[in-house]
Amino acid sequence: MQQSRKVVLTGGPRVLDGEVVELADGLDAKVRVWHGAGHEHFTRSAESRLVEGEHLPVFTWSYRTKIAE
Repeated sequence: MQQSRKVVLTGGPRVLDGEVVELADGLDAKVRVWHGAGHEHFTRSAESRLVEGEHLPVFTWSYRTKIAE
């Protein structure tokens, strides 16, 4: 079982831009976040940010998928 990891999201919907989220499944190259009626997809960048004394990886918005009705 992998440890949870915090990451910073950039781009995408304004409400998610700059948000710090904790990933339950550990760190991967891509992150999918439930938002509205779909998912926002983020890809890991080479960047990191200092947040509350911790260097966190930055994930940049890639695309959106909608949930089929």
